[in-house]
Amino acid sequence: QVHLVESGGGLVQPGGSLSLSCAASGNYYRVYNMAWYRQPPGKQCELIAEISRDFNTNYAPSVKGRFTISRDAAKDAVTLQMNGLKPEDTAVYYCNAMAHTFVSGTSEHWGQGTQVTVSS
Repeated sequence: QVHLVESGGGLVQPGGSLSLSCAASGNYYRVYNMAWYRQPPGKQCELIAEISRDFNTNYAPSVKGRFTISRDAAKDAVTLQMNGLKPEDTAVYYCNAMAHTFVSGTSEHWGQGTQVTVSS
């Protein structure tokens, strides 16, 4: 079982910054890709940033240049640094990881979500 624990959400003014963190724990063999998704109010969940074990990154066009994903491979942790926040970035943000466990093989795992609200 893989547990993903997120932290760092909150309320910020437009143009401000926030950093989200997520760490994996539990009984698993290896964590592969890690990513951040978000679900704005009334909209579908969308992938916004992902990072591989060898630190290759990919961003959604809506956040490229403003958000930075990074990874601590030794701790199986991922951080999303969000700068230049806009009201349309308001959403619940979810940490996601592909991991191999001894029980169920390679599968997708999700954090509980953390609210980010951008408002003046």
